[in-house]
Amino acid sequence: MRVLKETSRTFYIPITFLQRDLKKAVASAYLCMRAIDEIEDHEDIPKELKADILLKTASLLESSFDEEAYLRALEPIQHLMPEVTIRLADWVAYCPEGARKRMQLATAEMAEGMAKWALKEWKVETQEDLDDYTYYVAGLVGVMLSDMWEWDSGIRTDRDLAIGYGRGLQAVNILRNQEEDSERGVGYFPKQWTRADMFAYAEANLAKADAYMEDISKRSIRLFCQLPLTFAHKTMDAMKHGREKMTRAEVERTVQEVAGSDWEERA
Repeated sequence: MRVLKETSRTFYIPITFLQRDLKKAVASAYLCMRAIDEIEDHEDIPKELKADILLKTASLLESSFDEEAYLRALEPIQHLMPEVTIRLADWVAYCPEGARKRMQLATAEMAEGMAKWALKEWKVETQEDLDDYTYYVAGLVGVMLSDMWEWDSGIRTDRDLAIGYGRGLQAVNILRNQEEDSERGVGYFPKQWTRADMFAYAEANLAKADAYMEDISKRSIRLFCQLPLTFAHKTMDAMKHGREKMTRAEVERTVQEVAGSDWEERA
């Protein structure tokens, strides 16, 4: 939980709302996916080397994870990697056994998709490209989480809506980071798309995310899902009014609005 908090304050908060084994499963999944994301996102690693390491990692995740083999694969870039990436084996082991295989397969699928997109240099040209990219980095996370809700609490959700939930959050990130991405030569807007087009794409997927919430009745899981979704909606509103993101005060107020006493007990 220390590494989780240091890695992402945004996701640390909703994960604390989950209970027992589900909390451990989702925390380990986040850390595993963040571990491979650090490889994919590093600007000083050649794309071919990124893809090679990501594919080797995916192969290891698809079976019983071999830490020694992983560290050998990681050796050329280990000096560039943060703790969250180097300790991938710890996050795999931390996941409860009942959820571990599903978590590993989802992380492997993400690693394979990241390898593909690294070789393509993250060049999105069509909406089909955008759908493919947002599926690999976010939509499949929605599907994996839905599997975990069913494993832990018997909650069944719609797969298409789960993918829309992930895509919606990612589309908001693309809008928020457009200028920064452009400065480093990366663009996730399809050809001829304006910000208005990307806003429409984000809103369509956030509507699916809102519908996804209707199938979730357990309060702890609902809080986990609702907080990032509310952040996304409010960030969209902020950007429409010319601001890049929510203020810290708005973030804190949103947590209080969504979680109320549940957050006060953890604060």
